[in-house]
Amino acid sequence: MSGKLELEKGFSNKCGITLSDSVEGRVIADIMRDKPGVEVTEYPAMIRIDGIGVLEFDMYEISEALGRDFDPYLFQVEMSTHYGRMVLLDEKVLLFANPDDAKDYIGF
Repeated sequence: MSGKLELEKGFSNKCGITLSDSVEGRVIADIMRDKPGVEVTEYPAMIRIDGIGVLEFDMYEISEALGRDFDPYLFQVEMSTHYGRMVLLDEKVLLFANPDDAKDYIGF
């Protein structure tokens, strides 16, 4: 091993978010944890949720688990960062690894 850090070049086909480690963040992580192609990683002050291709956060599902209304704007308050093309719908937040996959939602 040379001890040299090498960067991977290319398309990972991944997208994801970082949430604050809060009541809402933990509920969202618990919902997403068992979904296929989703990886949840917990850190001391944040929660990372990564997915392959597309991640879908259903506001009805989150609202039900929290016991109160939760919408895409409250979702953004809990989210500190994201990577991938984000699309906000009335009842869903979608993240796409490939921006071209979002074109039907954003008027391209």
